[in-house]
Amino acid sequence: MNDTPSPTALPLSGKIALVTGASRGIGRATALALAKAGAHIIATARTQGGLESLDDEIKAATGQSATLVPMDLAEPDGLDQLGLAIFQRFGRLDILVHCGAVLGAITPVSHIEPALWDRVMTINATATFRLIRSMEPLLKAAPTGRAIFVTTGRVARPKAFWGVYGVSKAAMEHLVRTWADEMESTSVRAILVDPNAMRTKMRAEAMPGEDPSTLPDPSEIGPMMVELAQSHPGLPATNVVFSAWRQGSGSPA
Repeated sequence: MNDTPSPTALPLSGKIALVTGASRGIGRATALALAKAGAHIIATARTQGGLESLDDEIKAATGQSATLVPMDLAEPDGLDQLGLAIFQRFGRLDILVHCGAVLGAITPVSHIEPALWDRVMTINATATFRLIRSMEPLLKAAPTGRAIFVTTGRVARPKAFWGVYGVSKAAMEHLVRTWADEMESTSVRAILVDPNAMRTKMRAEAMPGEDPSTLPDPSEIGPMMVELAQSHPGLPATNVVFSAWRQGSGSPA
């Protein structure tokens, strides 16, 4: 007996999902989980090879191909072109998951190089603005647009040497919460996700002495992302912490 559900039984069947930073870590795990739940994935990342590897994994799991878009968030003009391409092909966007980010450097504020500051702020904050600007009409065109943004608990707890990353993420959160409030009269809802410490390349860069085997694998966040893509959160932007969700108390209302 074949117990595999038909495509129409999958919770995200027919949905169009854009995932940034999809070539590795949380972005890759999210793209794969949404694909297995039935969504068609539009995956963006800087590395063509990483995207092709993701596509191979999606094909092996679902029999379907993803739409691959190699792009660098440090050049956010590409997000306008991406929005136009999604409109021309699909006419809407049901799910946006913004995982793309960069750590920068763990260094005193007075030691931050201006070029590094500009790059981190462009990728983590400005690209978020450009993404919202480009994707809002597409999310509004969907019956229930859901926009999920990966953030960090360090926004609420400023800590020495984390200045540029923390400031960029704080700016992102403020922007997302403002935008979420503006979407009150629409069907679009925004969700901020704090994944906590996970076994990712960025975490290893920030904490090189840490034993990665003590951390959750990014694949563990996949079911939560699928759930959030179907949820009906309130306003302003709902904040979901992975550890709380895993314990059964973090799901949005």
